[in-house]
Amino acid sequence: METCSVTSKGQVTIPKSVRQKLGIRQGTKVEFALVDDHIEVRVRSTPVAVPESGFGMLKSRRKAVPADFDPASLAKP
Repeated sequence: METCSVTSKGQVTIPKSVRQKLGIRQGTKVEFALVDDHIEVRVRSTPVAVPESGFGMLKSRRKAVPADFDPASLAKP
C-alpha cells in the first residue's frame, strides 16, 4: 500500500502504479464513496483515446467546400 499527503486544497496524487493499473489519465472521472471508516475511489469513465492522426480534431466556422469544386474556375481568362 502506498502513502501520500493531502495538500491544503484537499488534493492527493494517485500513485503512478495505481493510475497505470486502472487506466486513469487526464480527464478520467472518479467517484468517492464513504464506506464505514474509509474512502473508496472508483473509476466512473475514462476519456476516449486521442486519435494518432489528429484528423477531425479541428473545427472550422466556414462552410465546407463542395467535393466537385474546381479552383481553376475562379481564374478569369
